[in-house]
This record gives sequence, C-alpha cells and structure tokens, in this order.
Amino acid sequence: MTTPRASYRRLVDAFALTAAGPPDAAVTDFFAADAAIHVVHPFNRLDGPEALIALLLRPLRASFAGLHRRSDIVMAGRFEGADWVASTGYFAGTFERAWLGLPATGRLAFLRYGEFHRIVGGRAAESYIFLDLPEFMIACGRWPLPLPPGHTGLLPGPVVPDGLLWDEGDPGAARISFDLVTAMLGRLATRDESWRPYWHPNMLWYGPAAFGSYLGVDRFAGFQVPFEQGFEGWAGGAAGNGRTRHFTRFGDASYTCSGGWPSLSGVSVKPFLGQPPTGRMTFFRVCDFWRREGRLLTENWVFVDIPHAMLQFGVDVLAGVEVAA
Repeated sequence: MTTPRASYRRLVDAFALTAAGPPDAAVTDFFAADAAIHVVHPFNRLDGPEALIALLLRPLRASFAGLHRRSDIVMAGRFEGADWVASTGYFAGTFERAWLGLPATGRLAFLRYGEFHRIVGGRAAESYIFLDLPEFMIACGRWPLPLPPGHTGLLPGPVVPDGLLWDEGDPGAARISFDLVTAMLGRLATRDESWRPYWHPNMLWYGPAAFGSYLGVDRFAGFQVPFEQGFEGWAGGAAGNGRTRHFTRFGDASYTCSGGWPSLSGVSVKPFLGQPPTGRMTFFRVCDFWRREGRLLTENWVFVDIPHAMLQFGVDVLAGVEVAA
C-alpha cells in the first residue's frame, strides 16, 4: 500500500526545477476529484484539482518563467485518526507577467508556501494552502501598509538541514516534539510569559512578512506580547474555545506543525498593522512549523493569511485583484 509520504513525493517531484513538463497530471492524481482545497485570500475555497490548476497553478506558470518549487520541510503524521502530510518552502521563477494585479519585475522572484493535506486512500481529500502574499508584495514594492520592524525578506530553511522527512522516523521523537509544542501553545497569552522556558534564547521566529522575523526570545516577545494584547480574549486553535480549532497538529522527528482555518481569535481593542481597533471579534487563519533541539524550540516558520485578516479591518490589500481562469 502506498504511504501518504510516497503519494506526496510524486506531487512534489512534479514541481522540481528539472521536471519534464507541467505538473497538472500529478496534481490531478494527488487530489481527490471532490477535494476541499482551502487557499489564502483571494482564492479561499477551490473545489477539486481542476479548480486548483485553473485558478492558481496555471496562472502562476503563465506569470513565472521556469516556475518550480523547493521544499525546506516535508513531514507526515496523524491527527484525530487521520493521515496528514505537510510541507513548507518556496515557489520560484522569473516574474515576467503580471499576477494578482502586481506588475512583473522581470527578476527572479520567490513566493513562500506552507501546505497541509489530509490523505484518504492515497489522495488528498482536504487541503490548506498558505501563501505569504505580503512577503511577495513587499519584494515587488507594492505593500500598502506600514512595514514591520523585523526582517521582511527571503526566509531560510532549517539551520540543521534535516527537514525533508521522506522516511518514517522514530515515533518517540515525534511525540516529544508534539508534546513540547502543545505545552508551549497552552502557555501563550499568559501574564508571566510562561511560554518562554520552551524556547532557546537564540530562537529564530520566521514570521509572516507583515509581522517580520526576529532572532532571540526577547525580540520575539517584543512582537508577540503586543500582538496578543491587541486582542481581548486572545486564544489559539489548541485552546478549545469553541471559535477556532486546529485542523491538524502533529510531530515528526524533531519537527511539529499545526494549522487552523481560523486558528486565532480575539476582540480587536488596539491598533493592528496601522489600523484602528474595530471592537469586533477578529479571526486569523494561521499555520506553523517548529523545529526543536533537545527539549527546546529553536526555529518557527509562521504563516498568517493577512489579506483575509485585513478585510476584517475594512482594508483590502489586494484591491483590484482578480482571480479568474
């Protein structure tokens, strides 16, 4: 029987720099015909592989010459009795034709992705695809909101290059990773910042570009604490608050991942990304990939669907964007 990793590897290989042709056949083979495919705004929900090809992948190929994908982390595991695969990395190509209303630069360009697939019978039945569109817009000089104080450029893969987990690993190590992240998540938004002991002092937090990236737990706290305090009743997908949930969360070797659609919520009470508070409940689509060394978390790659979040503040950062076949 084909494992979820093996099924996914055929899809990943179809996006290689040296692939023989378009990945459409591999996409159609990997996704179930009725797969529910969730993609960040402005795509939101695509039903089945044909919609994914027509509305996202084919326009990407038309705009980015030599389009390919590089994976920095690939992992697999189980959550609530279901098999999942996940990965993060970059799409890359020469940006030769306008995409999503953004004018072409004629230069090599990178689009960061994070994706999760629930596998049933060797095919993806449910998927979540995150794209850091603000990172791409900033690189193109087209971001309409204030820039963050943190780094906003291309983000690296793991410091230790062991993130491509194509083979089944030690379940004990995976459990340690899962338990460490789950315990840490339960300590977020605490007055005494009791999440700190779970992190190495020199941790790297690779945030969504609208938030920036930071080295060191103190600099991370300089972002994270004000972010939490901007939302009353702030809670995450692991909290069981009835408003948000994780669609998956699992460990694999020294890595853990999770995602929620939405994953975070809270009532907006302070300015956010330069916008005044709304006084309303705000929902964030979020996913994370973590790496640990020993019993401490050392790296964290984060995606937030910022265009979707900003709509709740009355701001369309993608104004004028059209999604059409």
